[in-house]
Amino acid sequence: MNPIYIIGEIGQAHEGSVGLAHSYIDALAYAGVNAAKFQVHIADAESSIYEDFRIRIPYETGNRTEYWKRMEFSRNEWEELKKHCESAGLDFLASPFSIAAVDLLNELDVKAFKIGSGEMDNLLMLDKIVATRKPVILSSGMSSWAELDRAVALLRTQEAIFSILQCTTAYPTRPHQWGLNVLSELIQRYQVPVGFSDHSGDIFACLAAATLGARILEFHIIFDKRMSGPDASSSLNVRQASTLVAGVRRIETALNFPVNKNANATFSRLKSTFGKSLAVSRDLRKGERIQCGDLETKKPAGFGVAAARYQEVLGKTLARDIAQWEFLTENHLSHA
Repeated sequence: MNPIYIIGEIGQAHEGSVGLAHSYIDALAYAGVNAAKFQVHIADAESSIYEDFRIRIPYETGNRTEYWKRMEFSRNEWEELKKHCESAGLDFLASPFSIAAVDLLNELDVKAFKIGSGEMDNLLMLDKIVATRKPVILSSGMSSWAELDRAVALLRTQEAIFSILQCTTAYPTRPHQWGLNVLSELIQRYQVPVGFSDHSGDIFACLAAATLGARILEFHIIFDKRMSGPDASSSLNVRQASTLVAGVRRIETALNFPVNKNANATFSRLKSTFGKSLAVSRDLRKGERIQCGDLETKKPAGFGVAAARYQEVLGKTLARDIAQWEFLTENHLSHA
């Protein structure tokens, strides 16, 4: 089975600075993820003066369209970001939010398209993306089952390669909102690789998802959660990202090596060392009958009657004397 694919989402964390965007690529490479993901916003094609802010950003002036303009990069800047990803050993991924963005990314030969949950019913854009024959990653955050079914039907009609991420559109996402149960439901319903897109701001949700069958994990990255971007509180810092990747890889190893509880040969010495044999807790004379209160258990195993067999010796008559704390063996028992 292929390793779990881990995506670090840069999103708007670069605040419109291409230099900062490059710094995030280096940070994600250091953390050990598989891909750096961006969002491609072309304000004039995507937005209008009527669009509201999802989250009011401190000290941000103007309208939402002006904010998207500030997030734009030129084609040449996108080319350089993609080259940087490739030289750092990362896949370059991006989410488009307009047909114009799809065209730009296709020209850049993006490895795959990530569809934000708000675009699930944008069938015009989905049609355009499917026509590129690139793999598609669907985020299901705002979608009902009916909306997901419709998008999946479109993708299957065109024989698209796709996967689906469980996602909850809440920033930050609290544990009762993670929706880990949806992972198994997605697997059963669509029979495609599924994953988890996290906005919790910590490592635990993705670690849990890794144990439940997620083949793709996505999280937002931020240098400092005190930054003013809309996803800052929902993101991981670089230290957290590194810890998450290390944890996922260990979980992955554990899942790939199931343990056979009956294969205990390697533990035989330890079982003897920590095992117990029966002993007596007081001096006993020949002819006495052994009572439960006369028994003690002592390490190691194999020096007396096994502790698990204690009921077999209760009421037995001693064939000879035995001193306090001495192991009780078959030779001490009368078999007449």
